[in-house]
Amino acid sequence: MIFYDCSTAPNPRRARMFIAEKGLQIETRDISIAKGEQLSEAFRSINPRATIPVLVTDDGLTLTENLGIAAYLEALHPDPPLMGRTPAEKGQVLMWHAIVEAQGGLPIGEALRNSHPAFAHRAIPGPENYAQLPELAERGRARTKKFFDLLEARLQQSAYVALDHLTLADIAAFVFVDFARVIKMRIPESSTATHAWHDRIAERPSARL
Repeated sequence: MIFYDCSTAPNPRRARMFIAEKGLQIETRDISIAKGEQLSEAFRSINPRATIPVLVTDDGLTLTENLGIAAYLEALHPDPPLMGRTPAEKGQVLMWHAIVEAQGGLPIGEALRNSHPAFAHRAIPGPENYAQLPELAERGRARTKKFFDLLEARLQQSAYVALDHLTLADIAAFVFVDFARVIKMRIPESSTATHAWHDRIAERPSARL
């Protein structure tokens, strides 16, 4: 297998952490978003959508989304379970993963891509150019604040986001919380449960990759 990564971007980090938590060693190639390498002809021959991460399997299948990559690796390597074992657990993990992506990942991305000069005319990932909309940046920051509130409410009830142990949902939430620094937003000091959760995950080797 070959894993196409980018050391500075949040979505590849999610896949990188998942791979590490599985204890897998996969050949990795770093694609620099800062240099625009994802838009190169060579990379777009692998993923025409020009997004990262990408996993190319041993049998030549190309997987270009975190959820697809995680599901594939989980099926091949079910231990440790990061996407649930029972039907109820699997449903909870996917539900919370979807909530985290929609309520955390999307608004943080909108705030960054619609405000930072580096993303002028690149407000949406992929091969097409889209103009920045300042209103989306403002809305993204407001929604990110709500995400921190949502996360704290959940973690006041549960030690981890979906189940009683680390799952795909925690990996996504952890990466998005860390990445919120790019829009100058951090876990509120009053969010004690979120800080405790974040500290636990930050101690794991996968979080240091």
